[in-house]
Amino acid sequence: MSDATLDTRRHDGSQYAQLSRLIRRAGLLDRRRGYYALRIGALGGCYVGAWALFGWLGESWWQLGVAAVLAVVFAQAGFIGHDAGHRQIFRTRRANDLVGLVHGNLLIGLSYSWWVDKHNRHHAHPNTEGHDPDIVVRPLSFTSGQARDQRGLGALVVRYQAYLFFPLLLLEGLHLHANSVKAVVGSRRLRRRPAEAALLALHAVGYLGAVVLVLSPVQAVAFILVNQGLLGLYLGSAFAPNHKGMPILAADDRLDYLRRQVLTSRNVRGGWFLDALLGGLNYQIEHHLFPSMPRPNLRRARPLVRRFCAEHDIPYHETTLTRSWAQVLRHLHAVGRPRRPTTPA
Repeated sequence: MSDATLDTRRHDGSQYAQLSRLIRRAGLLDRRRGYYALRIGALGGCYVGAWALFGWLGESWWQLGVAAVLAVVFAQAGFIGHDAGHRQIFRTRRANDLVGLVHGNLLIGLSYSWWVDKHNRHHAHPNTEGHDPDIVVRPLSFTSGQARDQRGLGALVVRYQAYLFFPLLLLEGLHLHANSVKAVVGSRRLRRRPAEAALLALHAVGYLGAVVLVLSPVQAVAFILVNQGLLGLYLGSAFAPNHKGMPILAADDRLDYLRRQVLTSRNVRGGWFLDALLGGLNYQIEHHLFPSMPRPNLRRARPLVRRFCAEHDIPYHETTLTRSWAQVLRHLHAVGRPRRPTTPA
């Protein structure tokens, strides 16, 4: 989908207030501590179990299978950190931040505070030029303006970015780690900076120490590449369907909150397995409208939100996972078309 021109008429916000009342009356903003206790407990068991299997296998190429399993466990820990960042788990910021720091910094080695700051800016202005950091992802281009500005290697990448998208996601895990370290070392505005740094260091020492001490040098490198490559691929494949290929708003767009969130988001249909696989992010419309809504309530909110949007003529976009990926790739291909060489007639 190319850059979209949307109706920018102002709305007074009363429609969102109406929808909010429906959601609150249904109890969908109530905390689900039992759900999160079970999920965090199960995740902790999987985390310990995977590392126990790692220790039991020892120096073996079967460890690449453990690397793949840990990539899934790490991503699921990231989804818990995401929910904590939105205060879906507890009412107090302090309790949610504690969960986020443990699951982000300690378990997977990603800076929780850096990510929350970046993610909150995305939520405030999804798919908005000049405001949403998630549509500024070098060397990819999500708008025609970004494609025109690419130079050197970036100009070559943008021509074929639809084909390179998933291979590039294999580097996303390492990219997230690099940004986390950069934020902790270089940003004085980072909240709880000493705790962030200490937990990141503890994760690095434990992770790298285990890999180096148990595996041969070649196996250790292979383990890290498989683990971090699949982590990036998993996270990117989960987050990309949510907004990529949906309308992109101009920096001065004046849409109201309800329409801004719905028109730029895409839901992904699926059952309980897909809900678990994508960490509830497949209900992206409901999540963006009510970021603090606990994950298990998103599925229940969907019919209410969809019906409300239909009654007020607001497009509600929902598709399957494979079709959502196809829409992302078509958008990337269309954006890169002007930079591709034309074939002489």
